[in-house]
Amino acid sequence: MEKSFKRYLITSALPYANGPLHIGHLAGVYVPADIYVRYLRLQGREVLFIGGSDEHGVPITIKAREAGITPQDVVDTYHTLIKESFKGLGISFDVYSRTTSAIHHKTASDFFKKLYEEGKFIERETEQYYDPEAKQFLADRYIIGGCPKCGNPDAYGDQCEKCGSTLSPTELIDPRSAISGSKPQMRMTKHWYLPLDQYEPWLREWILEQHKEWKVNVYGQCKSWLDGGLQPRAVSRDLNWGVPVPIAGVEGKVLYVWFDAPIGYISNTIEIRPHDWEMWWKDQDTKMVHFIGKDNIVFHCIVFPAMLKAHGDYILPENVPANEFLNLEGNKISTSRNWAVWLHEYLAELPGKEDVLRYVLCANAPETKDNDFSWKDFQTRNNSELVAILGNFVNRAVVLTHKYFEGKVPALETPNFPLLAMDKEVLAELPLLKVRIEESIEQYRFREALKECMNLARLGNKYLTDSEPWKWAKTDMERVATILNISLQICALLAIAFDPFLPFTTAKLRNILNIKPQLWDAMGRSNLLAAGHTINQPELLFDKIEDEVILAQLSKLEATRQNNATEETPPPAPPPCEPQKPECSYDDFSKMDIRTAIVLAAERVPKTDKLLQLTINTGIDVRTIVSGIAQYYAPEQMIGREICILANLAPRVIRGIESKGMILMAKQPDGNMRFITPQEALGPGCVIN
Repeated sequence: MEKSFKRYLITSALPYANGPLHIGHLAGVYVPADIYVRYLRLQGREVLFIGGSDEHGVPITIKAREAGITPQDVVDTYHTLIKESFKGLGISFDVYSRTTSAIHHKTASDFFKKLYEEGKFIERETEQYYDPEAKQFLADRYIIGGCPKCGNPDAYGDQCEKCGSTLSPTELIDPRSAISGSKPQMRMTKHWYLPLDQYEPWLREWILEQHKEWKVNVYGQCKSWLDGGLQPRAVSRDLNWGVPVPIAGVEGKVLYVWFDAPIGYISNTIEIRPHDWEMWWKDQDTKMVHFIGKDNIVFHCIVFPAMLKAHGDYILPENVPANEFLNLEGNKISTSRNWAVWLHEYLAELPGKEDVLRYVLCANAPETKDNDFSWKDFQTRNNSELVAILGNFVNRAVVLTHKYFEGKVPALETPNFPLLAMDKEVLAELPLLKVRIEESIEQYRFREALKECMNLARLGNKYLTDSEPWKWAKTDMERVATILNISLQICALLAIAFDPFLPFTTAKLRNILNIKPQLWDAMGRSNLLAAGHTINQPELLFDKIEDEVILAQLSKLEATRQNNATEETPPPAPPPCEPQKPECSYDDFSKMDIRTAIVLAAERVPKTDKLLQLTINTGIDVRTIVSGIAQYYAPEQMIGREICILANLAPRVIRGIESKGMILMAKQPDGNMRFITPQEALGPGCVIN
């Protein structure tokens, strides 16, 4: 059983202030962190959500040099842009500060000095490239030369951006300084190192034995690092931009950014809570959770905990629920190639669609493996889920209440008309949904929690459709009152359930229902709206996104793709297609009844990873097909989709379900499966010859 805590300290990775935010940052770190924080606040728990910009490091100095401005100019520009972008998306930091602040410089210096004075570092002298003209040591990115792998003449000292190889400066062919262009020299320089190898036994016990509950991807990466053996890691480097190494007589050296940046969590806490910050960082009744991307796992699970352990005063993270990477339209997001959806551009080009982006990024979050964002999926999820399920249900319930009861919440039941079985079943399901949502959130399964929230909206939609209040209105308004009371209570619960996920929408929904924000405990009730309570006029929670909006975004990406194509090597040849199957006769082919069908309902087959059970309209009947497509399509993506099926395939029982037919799919050379779909909507039952 997990220990209970008095307070919750939530940190999110400090974004690097040398460029704007993109959807990969949001899906990997900031949307899940904000969901968790908003949920904790709904629980009435004491929470501090820490954010800020990481403003030191070589890439910032390079960008400044290229633009002819100072590093401070660079970080000032992007810190402001990032902070405003977060605000626009509703990321609810308690503080969003920066590592160039005076408080941070003092905090990082004091942290270093304590470890230095207690002999926690080791000193080493190593050879490093030095530019005699610029009179400074060169960071890896300031050394350019020929790539030994592909021959690119302009590879960096740490990586070749043409072939993607990781390099070291000494591997470069004919290296030169990016500052002066001169040939660099090797000179001795002294630095301080954190001896991670000394903390390896403790880290193995703390992570591998005490935190087996961590996500598989996090635990696995930590184990791999530990099994490979840890080595001392430099905490300083030769640079003029950063927190100066606080040792008398040392000049031209700063704290290495990996050491400097996580201390930003502490300094930002001091900034907002100067009088009681130690309670948040040194009291064992505080639960600290780091939200990060997978590229930061080693720093937040191994390096930063070792720093905190060496310092001796600080608590350690209870969990580090890191996400994997989000791709864009099948390709890796690349800031250097401009292959990204930038948050500030999204907010400007799709105003009022903040929650749509939050919804899609959570529904498609790369929680345990890399995932993909596509604009067509974005449109489908908005139109088929947010509009057709959540928005549709709320609008129907509110419109009918105004039509039949002048906008006043009717009574749940009367002596003449008690609750029916269907009413009791719906009411009994509500507390169960609450439990499933909170269990998922508290285990950092936000994608699963969001599905359960949408299931609440589906429950309301189905109840309203099945109970048919418009028909009862002809004969018995007391029955209509019961139906609409239950429907409105579900609307009130939706305003709570979706609040961590869609804060702009739930604010709008509360306004429609004329209610104030509620704490999470209210999710267990079905009487949030008293009989006689007046609700406001209906308004649409979501608008349908038209094709031209999506085409505009796809056109932007296509322009980027074409621009990049002129600078890149030709892509590798596609994998070979499968060979042609044996010849068949026309008579064999004519026996197959291939026709169009519409998916009416879809759900996962229990205890399977690959199977979906689909209810489809073939034009001649409504039937069930079981198909192994769950790894490619979620159930909610199937509803309303037009597909092609082999209708006269002999029935087959799969997992106890009779499947009558087979869906036509195209298997791509890479193994992915896609639907064979008519280019135009044909309706069910059209025979394909």
